[in-house]
Amino acid sequence: MTETTPLNDIISARIAEKGRITFAEFMATCLYEPGLGYYTSPGRKVGAEGDFYTSITVHGAFGRVIAREIAQMWRCMETPAGFTLVECGAGNGRLACDIMDFLAEREPTMYQGLQLVLVEQEPSLEAAQREMLAAHTNKLSWLSPDEFASGRFTFSGCLYSNELIDALPVHRVVMTSDGLKEIYVTCKDGGFAEEADEPSTPEIEAYLKRVGAELHPAQQAEVNLNAPEWLTAAVKALQQGFILTIDYGYTAPELYTPRRKLGTLLCYYRHQTEENPYLRLGLQDITTHVDFTTLMTCGEGLGLHNDWFGEQYRFMLSTGIIEEIEEIERSARPDEEKLRLRLTLKKLIMPEGGMGDTFKVLIQSKKVTTPRLLCQRRIGG
Repeated sequence: MTETTPLNDIISARIAEKGRITFAEFMATCLYEPGLGYYTSPGRKVGAEGDFYTSITVHGAFGRVIAREIAQMWRCMETPAGFTLVECGAGNGRLACDIMDFLAEREPTMYQGLQLVLVEQEPSLEAAQREMLAAHTNKLSWLSPDEFASGRFTFSGCLYSNELIDALPVHRVVMTSDGLKEIYVTCKDGGFAEEADEPSTPEIEAYLKRVGAELHPAQQAEVNLNAPEWLTAAVKALQQGFILTIDYGYTAPELYTPRRKLGTLLCYYRHQTEENPYLRLGLQDITTHVDFTTLMTCGEGLGLHNDWFGEQYRFMLSTGIIEEIEEIERSARPDEEKLRLRLTLKKLIMPEGGMGDTFKVLIQSKKVTTPRLLCQRRIGG
């Protein structure tokens, strides 16, 4: 399917008016154009009826394990009477619901002073989130991304995100015999085409230099200038507490290795991968792997402390997935259901063939003295 959408005409008109655009601008339009972008239009994005699966859709134990760590963060902050959870890009609210259900059940003292703020780009999702989180209505509030980044919102507690950074618009570059060039989007023969020219901003080359990336001839790569901007806004809002980031990605040496000759850009449509981002504009997801080195170094420059970074399976094994499996085994569920659930949970922690090592977890803190987190425990000890 290569059908055109209203975004084809919108982007073509913008190029006709002002000339070629960066891929970052193209991607931003495809994903976030009001009412028409992939993440700003109604419709189910994840799960069997959507375009891809996430850890959230596998089982509620994913959120319960995160909730265990969030409760430990609360203790590391000496159990303040008020604690705010902020989720950026909450989708239908499933992860927030699993977290809040666990805290209401297992951490009643913490839950009593808990507030949940959802930062959401798509207005139509508020109804779905409100329904999903109906048991926690008095704890809920919403912010737009612009309101979140305005500097007027501040909180103490934990900001968490799951597969957010990978959906931020990126610049694309290629190393040529004449040096580093940026890939622009233009119109040609009734469709979109790419052309390489001087970078649109010196920040692109500075970014690559900062992380020590040396691209080989003809190697393409992505540069996510929006990730440091997002983190800067998050740190400004956070007065004290933690930022927990879950996403698929690598450290810079792994991300920019010569083996990754074409970068990591990928699209998803109805559970099929697609390498061409110029199809089904607004109907398919466009994503790239996260550069965790930049998140860590940028965070340090903003006053954050990098408390823990590693694979999702290590995080989950240290923070309580075994306890969740044991509770399932002790339950009165039929044996067949217990077996099915065990196999389901393996997807979250299997290093190969599952999500266990594809996804990474980064926890950073601000003004928390020597936090002792569950994920810092040795596995099995």
